[in-house]
Amino acid sequence: GATPFMTLLAACQLLLARWSGQTEVVVGTPVAGRTRGETEGLIGYFLNTLALPTDQGGDPAFRERLARVREATLGAFAHQEVPFERLLEELNPPRTLGHAPVFQAMFNLLSFGDDVPGELAGLPVEPLHRADAPAAKYDLTLYAREEEGGIGFQLVYDADLFGAERMAEMLGQLRTLLEGIVKSPERRVSELPLLRPEERGALRAAGV
Repeated sequence: GATPFMTLLAACQLLLARWSGQTEVVVGTPVAGRTRGETEGLIGYFLNTLALPTDQGGDPAFRERLARVREATLGAFAHQEVPFERLLEELNPPRTLGHAPVFQAMFNLLSFGDDVPGELAGLPVEPLHRADAPAAKYDLTLYAREEEGGIGFQLVYDADLFGAERMAEMLGQLRTLLEGIVKSPERRVSELPLLRPEERGALRAAGV
């Protein structure tokens, strides 16, 4: 009963929980904000940001963990029209220049590919590719996109906080985690692997 978005979000939150040692992880996600048919043809900015919290406590099986994420996601999307600024007013979290309030990591499942129609409403259309890398608005932003034969990920991060090698390691662990989830969704989340067998063997050989 869960969507690909919920499943990937659950894995992302689980990885962040394992890395941070925290039982509650809040991840942000953008929503289009076009929940009504009359807005579909309008040109303009309707985007809003949702904060999606989940409790990692109790060490449940991943299938149960996914049910929690599904419930939290459905609840958040049911109130997606509440502006994020209103949420900040109600929560009034401590502000700091060091990081964004409420959440510092974002997950975005892109539902469109690189293919665009050559013509739209009689107008020629072509993709616009930015030459520069996307700027990091949060500590971490994980983009996921369905590709031929699988799912591709792009991790945008604050280079003042993380190094490229560490972020490559994080993406590798996400892949290993997802493979473990697919293979054994009934395993407890603490038992799902982050390291491949050869990586665990290298750590044991190094006495870690």
